Amino acid sequence: MIVWINGAFGAGKTTAARELIELIPNSTLFDPEVIGGALPQLLPAKHLAEVTDFQDLPIWRRLVVDTAAALLAEVGGVLVVPMTLLRQEYRDEIFGGLASRRIPVRHVLLAPDETILRERISRREVPPDLPDGELRVRQWSFDHIEPYRAALGDWLAADALRVDTSFLTPYETAEHIADAVRTGAAAACDIVQTPQPTAETLAAGVLLFDEQDRVLLVDPTYKAGWEFPGGVVEPGEAPACAGVREVAEETGIQLCKVPRLLVADWEPPTPPGYGGMRFLFDGGVLDGADAHRVLLPGPELRGFRFVTEDEAARLLPPVRYERLRWALRARERGQALYLEAGEPVGD
Repeated sequence: MIVWINGAFGAGKTTAARELIELIPNSTLFDPEVIGGALPQLLPAKHLAEVTDFQDLPIWRRLVVDTAAALLAEVGGVLVVPMTLLRQEYRDEIFGGLASRRIPVRHVLLAPDETILRERISRREVPPDLPDGELRVRQWSFDHIEPYRAALGDWLAADALRVDTSFLTPYETAEHIADAVRTGAAAACDIVQTPQPTAETLAAGVLLFDEQDRVLLVDPTYKAGWEFPGGVVEPGEAPACAGVREVAEETGIQLCKVPRLLVADWEPPTPPGYGGMRFLFDGGVLDGADAHRVLLPGPELRGFRFVTEDEAARLLPPVRYERLRWALRARERGQALYLEAGEPVGD
């Protein structure tokens, strides 16, 4: 199990985490800042210069998941992780990666009053050997108050157990967290546990349209980026049937006939992914009543929207958008296309 302590920079996560490992039996502290500190020894300086925050590096997010899993395999028990996560897509990627390894995460948010938070930042100790440390470290913390406030008003408060630490010492904060973990008040995050692929996979998606010919996209909780309704084809299952099943499970919409194939796309392996065959089918146009009755049962999806092709280009990762783009062309022409890496092959 992981207890993830979130909050703004200066909220007291690390000091509370150090106290918490004394209160939770068989617990170990894992600070992902250690990974960020190691990246300058791993990556070229030019690569690092392209980002201002190591969280923006995919390697950091991947190493956080892999290291946490390896630590738990080594020491067992509970991992206490003090780390600010303010971007929902990074939370999805990291928590989803942990869920895929069957590691439950209990998400706790330390939320002192902003006035007190600013006061704590202004009094924060800075290592004396850090050049311009006082200016850079404190200003960094102040600069992230606004993104923290935005996340708190959007998704963060609903995702984590909120603990007001305005007038709590680090030990008292740790006591609150330990008690919440013990009683279940800090419940494991309700997130689908999709096993990590160990080989190439076969997946099927279904395009559903509204009466304005906009396509339905869904927002998974367990990975970053928007997606089409669909999922991995089960052993012995036909891809079209898998698409119909996934649509029903994810949206509550029951398709009454087998959807028509639009594209078959071979996705090449890109480490650490294995790639595989990806099918997109045409689920047809939903009438107005069905379009407004889309359900999102269970923890797998948090939202949906009907979008134009231009809007989809801004929401989908490039590989998925290219698949959609050619699927829409195939739908217009009434002829299925075979793709490799998102590009048509053959006549």
